Amino acid sequence: MPITMYDLAGDDPERRFSPFCWRTRMALAHKGLDFETVPWRFTEGDKLPQPNAGRVPVIVDGARVVHDSSAIADYLDECYPAQPLLNGPVVRGVSKFIQNWTETVLHLGVVRLVLLDIYRHLGPADQEYFRSDREKRFRSTLEDVVKDRETRLPGFRASLDPLRRTVERQNFVSGETPAYPDYIVFGAFQWARAISDFELLAADDPVRAWRGRMLDLFGGVARRSPAYGD
Repeated sequence: MPITMYDLAGDDPERRFSPFCWRTRMALAHKGLDFETVPWRFTEGDKLPQPNAGRVPVIVDGARVVHDSSAIADYLDECYPAQPLLNGPVVRGVSKFIQNWTETVLHLGVVRLVLLDIYRHLGPADQEYFRSDREKRFRSTLEDVVKDRETRLPGFRASLDPLRRTVERQNFVSGETPAYPDYIVFGAFQWARAISDFELLAADDPVRAWRGRMLDLFGGVARRSPAYGD
């Protein structure tokens, strides 16, 4: 029986845009596991299996329900040790730094450029929820959060320099082959790519070349998902 994954979707059920869900989708593909996805939306909290934290990703593997992308990665390595995502305590420790950088620097930079584009890809009920929730969170309208984004784009690109210097010297964040740290970072770029035609990366950026390598992994599972650009 395949693993079932509940995955955030827009009004179009095939458009999947959660950075955390993309971590898990790539992790499942990395493991070579058979899985199917169920589209889930912001206002469908009652449709998630228990236990959950009211958000995705959530996976169901037989009788086990696991929520939170980090907990899912740990579960997959414990129950399916072949093709480890986090190979040893050193990699596991470093991945925590990468996760913290991604969530406090990269995600914040991305969302301030594409927040309104997310809203435009939601259905009416989710739009109402999303606008109310995010405008309280940012203490600003969605429109004001993203205004002048072209002016702010160079600053965002400059913030990627640690990532850029890494992937111009090696194929992946994790070295010559991808692992969970790559999926953590990639989720942010696939999030933006899924819902916005605003290109975050210059054509000659080594980060863009790395993103292309990530898109081609596992038979192009990420590249085939509805999105904008290459």
